[in-house]
Amino acid sequence: FIFLIWIATGGPLHPIAFTGPKLAQPGALGGGTYLQLPRAPYGVGGSNVSLPGSSSGESAQNNSETSTIGGSVLGPLSPYRNIVRMNHYISSAGSSDPGSEYIEISVAQNAGFPVDLTGWSLISDATGNVASIPKGTEVPSSGTVNESQSIVLAPGTRATIISGRSPIGASFRENKCIGYFSTFQKFSPPLPQNCPLPSSELSSFYGAGYARDPSCIEFVNKLSRCQVMLSPPVSVSNSCQNFMIKYLNYNGCVDTHKNDSDFMGDTWRIYLGRTNPMWRANREVVKLLDINGKTVDAFAY
Repeated sequence: FIFLIWIATGGPLHPIAFTGPKLAQPGALGGGTYLQLPRAPYGVGGSNVSLPGSSSGESAQNNSETSTIGGSVLGPLSPYRNIVRMNHYISSAGSSDPGSEYIEISVAQNAGFPVDLTGWSLISDATGNVASIPKGTEVPSSGTVNESQSIVLAPGTRATIISGRSPIGASFRENKCIGYFSTFQKFSPPLPQNCPLPSSELSSFYGAGYARDPSCIEFVNKLSRCQVMLSPPVSVSNSCQNFMIKYLNYNGCVDTHKNDSDFMGDTWRIYLGRTNPMWRANREVVKLLDINGKTVDAFAY
């Protein structure tokens, strides 16, 4: 009786017969059989998952195009995000002297690779000011025109980006002798004063007769680090004067110590070359974009 009813309602041709599991044709996979299950009631594909019962139907994937900070749209995020970071503070923001206005950025210690910053951009979203990170000189020379190169930060190193112009005409990397530049120019923030001790230089490079020149030893021992001696006093010997002129200045220090293991510092000084402030004193949104215009970091204050 049940069989007759099944035949009367369509039998094997009834639509319900095609909704459950079934064996596909063996030729579909080049022979053999496989079990084909019904399709899921929601789609799974790519990086998006649309969940059933969702009121909005939006993807669970974060859309960086709509991420905002301080009311400003961030745009697409850079692959360098969380590898290169700003310190989220502008020193002397809005100062009338752009040479004192600066921000610091750093590369994570565990980055695993160096980062070329040349061509990256800093943007004030409040004013529309835009500045590109220029090339620089890793080891500058005093009194000459320095060749420029890309500014590359190794893991664990940082850069101080100053809005104004460089006192020596170029962006540069700090080194063991860089404090000598402070004798004639003002730097903000101040340059480190870690030049070799004059007394150590004297004992190493005075040459023969060092022990027989007590007046020179006494005079040099009173000198501070990074103090340039362009005109030594006539009261000391000619050998002492020649020593100070040759070694107690930036170029002399570099020539002597450029191969030291601790010669290079871990900070670049990058100058944007502006004559007016880059940032507002308040109500500002700061963005750092990579070479492709994608957001590396941003903050508001």
